[in-house]
Amino acid sequence: MKYIILISVFFLTLIWSAINPHDYFTWFLEVFPGFIAFGVLVFTYKKFPLTDITYTLILIHCIILFVGGKYTYAEVPWFNAIKEYFGHARNNYDKLGHIAQGFIPAIIIREVFVRKAVVKRGMWLSVIIVFFCTGISAMYELLEWAVAEMSGEGADAFLGTQGYAWDTQSDMLCAMLGATTSLILFSKWQDKQIKRLTLQA
Repeated sequence: MKYIILISVFFLTLIWSAINPHDYFTWFLEVFPGFIAFGVLVFTYKKFPLTDITYTLILIHCIILFVGGKYTYAEVPWFNAIKEYFGHARNNYDKLGHIAQGFIPAIIIREVFVRKAVVKRGMWLSVIIVFFCTGISAMYELLEWAVAEMSGEGADAFLGTQGYAWDTQSDMLCAMLGATTSLILFSKWQDKQIKRLTLQA
């Protein structure tokens, strides 16, 4: 039942995001990772089911992608309101997206590493995960650059730099901070769920 709810929320949000988005090219670029994630999770569900916390965080990440796809990361209305209220120079929804880019993958990677005994629990596990997530962020920035070069002006909404010279570097910093925060907040909770999942297997 709980998985039906998660899947229903996934598709309802996806459908909502696809109705009159800013433009369908940007929408596709932004939501495509969500399609990949869904396919991977369906394919691995029987052989390697994840903990509830991991599935839930993946859904939250997909929702963030779908919202960004609908409006573009530079034009999300709620963050425009925050921008005006606090007098910010830019819409910072993209920073939320990049925090999530570290926050959620950190929990996914940690679960795989712990359950597959890739790295023992401890400080080095956390260090490796944070570096891993920062590397993913750097690869994504390179992908954005490649898309911009191939697509020209059509990729401006996808890049979402909003004229900020240090956008790439700050995006990677957000991912690093997101991964670090995630490990601090959820490691023990995840360990309890991993133990319960192992006992059920």
